[in-house]
Amino acid sequence: MHQTPSGKEALAWLARQQFDLIILDLMIEEMDGFEVARLVRQQDQKLPILMLTARSTEQDRVQGLEVGADDYMVKPFHLKELLLRVQRMLQRADWYEGKARPSREIRVADYTVNLETLTAAGGQREFQLTALEAKLLELFVSESNRVLSRSELLEKVWGYRSDLETRTVDNFIVRLRRYFEEEPEQPKHFVSVRGRGYMYVP
Repeated sequence: MHQTPSGKEALAWLARQQFDLIILDLMIEEMDGFEVARLVRQQDQKLPILMLTARSTEQDRVQGLEVGADDYMVKPFHLKELLLRVQRMLQRADWYEGKARPSREIRVADYTVNLETLTAAGGQREFQLTALEAKLLELFVSESNRVLSRSELLEKVWGYRSDLETRTVDNFIVRLRRYFEEEPEQPKHFVSVRGRGYMYVP
């Protein structure tokens, strides 16, 4: 395990050796955690990133997830919860490594998503996904037209117990809508069902 207060030094370490997971604080030296996460994602879409922040605003949480973090925790937090999240992120390593699945491509709205390369393409657009975004999409497509509760999504995608308080699911849905909806503010595919959760409508 390596620890540094410097974003530049962290990136230098990543260039020299392989890591299983990054715990990234937003408030670090030389460059902030958002920039470090963005640069990491340019090189590696599968490396799990857990972001730590003292900022509790929705905008900061969404920005952290948009630049590529798989999850975030707001300070202060309990060490037990941090260790639980780290454990679950590492347990997803088998999925990240590309275990054989029935299909390597899925259709999401008007896009083809390649689960091997973590790319989505449709019309004139092509963009990169993170491994966790692809895993969430795969679950939604496999359960099309069925309402999935936040607790079910947390358990099946993130591996968290259902009573864990987090807005991670909601923020990931915001990202998916921005990717795949023509009008993200009026979604037709990733639909909210009040009091129950979310549903994917092909």
